[in-house]
Formats: sequence, C-alpha cells, structure tokens
Amino acid sequence: MLVHIRRSVVLVLVALALTFAYAYAGTGVSQALFKHQADGSLTPNGSTLIGQNWSATKCPGHPLGSCVFQGRPDDLGPYASATLSPAEHPGDDPLVANGAPGESGATNLGPRSAELVKYTKELVAYWHARGVNPTPDLVTTSGSGYDPDITAADALAQIPMVSKATGIAPSTLRTLIAHENNGEQLGFLGSSYIVVLNLNEALAKLR
Repeated sequence: MLVHIRRSVVLVLVALALTFAYAYAGTGVSQALFKHQADGSLTPNGSTLIGQNWSATKCPGHPLGSCVFQGRPDDLGPYASATLSPAEHPGDDPLVANGAPGESGATNLGPRSAELVKYTKELVAYWHARGVNPTPDLVTTSGSGYDPDITAADALAQIPMVSKATGIAPSTLRTLIAHENNGEQLGFLGSSYIVVLNLNEALAKLR
C-alpha cells in the first residue's frame, strides 16, 4: 500500500514538473529574452506579423489609403473590389476593428475562375485610379490571407500615390523604402521583404 502511495506521489510531482513548471519556465524565458516577439510583435498601430487594412486610412483631400503604403489585397478583402462597396465586398481585416474580431483566409479561386479575373481587373483599376501601375503582388492575394509584407518593388510602385497625397518627395520615399527593406534571412533564405506596418510608421515620422 505504501509503495503505491509513493509511486502516486512521484507521478504527481513528475506530471507537475513536466507541465506547469515547464510551461511557466518557457514563458519566463521567452518574456525575458524575446518579450516583443512573445507578446505578438505588437506596436501601437498593430502587429508586424499580421496584415491589416490600410486602404481605409483617411487622407484629407485625397482618396482613402492614398497617403500610406498598402499591403497585398488580403487587406482589401479576398474578393476586393475597386468600387470598395461594403455591401458587395466587406473588408478582410484579420485584426480587431470596431470592437469586432477580424478574420481572413485564402480565396481558393483557380486560374480559370471568371470571378478571379473580374476582381483582379477591378484591383488593377483601383490602383490606376490612384496613379499606381501595380505589380502582380498588389493585385493577387497571398495563400494565407495574412501577409504583412510586400516587396520593395511593391512599395516603389506606390510612390506616385503616396508622394501626391503626402507631399513627400519621391526621392525621400525611395530612401525610406531602401531603409525599411529587410534582406534574406541568414543572407540566403527566402527573399527580401518590407513590413508594411513598419514602413508606414516610418513614413509618419517624415510628415
């Protein structure tokens, strides 16, 4: 009987050590060494890990979203419309907006989809109306629907729009984009990228 009690006590202690103690130790280490990442890579304006809707940014005297750099059309909605009709195409913002949790996802539209062709053309028109000759990334959604990044080419394409709405010289914007461009991981993994949130936060400091 006593042997069984001892075994039970040992089992409970081991279970506690391998669950609660291990979990709390991991949390403690992450908070001590990687607090920013452990807290969701948050800034006062959002998370650098999740794309968000920049197209609704108010730009006095200019179209909505024209005074900031925008991400891929995940942020405009997976079926984003150039008419920006909320009734036809509600936005697709994975962050919390107006007190309601957001959601996102891939469109699952194939290359022969007439709907995909239609909305891609509408996105091209959306960018042309803002003086932008869009790159392929700016008129196609990502697989996850959460991408927070764009390429340097995507950002450079938006310079005419942002420069007109903010009054900031194109040369200054090109310098900003180069500064915010992150290289490949470890110098050879993946491709270079720009976090749209970081780019727009840096842009705000120029005004």
